[in-house]
Amino acid sequence: MALSQRNEGVKVNSNINVTPMVDVMLVLLIIFMVITPMLQHGVSVDMAKVNNPESMPDADKEDALLVSVMRDGTVYFGTDKLPADQLTGKVKDRLANRVDKRVFVKADARARFGSVVEVVDNVRAAGVDQLGLLTEQRKTTTPAPATAPTTPPAGGQ
Repeated sequence: MALSQRNEGVKVNSNINVTPMVDVMLVLLIIFMVITPMLQHGVSVDMAKVNNPESMPDADKEDALLVSVMRDGTVYFGTDKLPADQLTGKVKDRLANRVDKRVFVKADARARFGSVVEVVDNVRAAGVDQLGLLTEQRKTTTPAPATAPTTPPAGGQ
């Protein structure tokens, strides 16, 4: 009488199939690549750095009115490039049906002071209640406190 043996261990595949994981990772990568540029409001500006900036969380809102002054004096209202003298009319149009009449100005750290003043004057002429000048926190590296050299007490044993 012969006993039959089952040899199912030969058919077992112990390799991990990484293809589904790679597919999911590529889809996530594409999603993040598409969404990341949309997160920034307005135009990219190298803002002035200060020690104690005032927090303005309303500037990050979707409907915030941002005016950007570039290094070369170019003015952007949101993402639209326009001459500084047309800024008053555009801001008035956008503020016409709003209760919150607040505008934020992002100026490049190396922009000419006269360009920034002209933009601020034009925005104020549009009837803005509050004008916020956006800055960034200066990254300060605090040096390690210097330790005074210790001397052994005199006459010690």
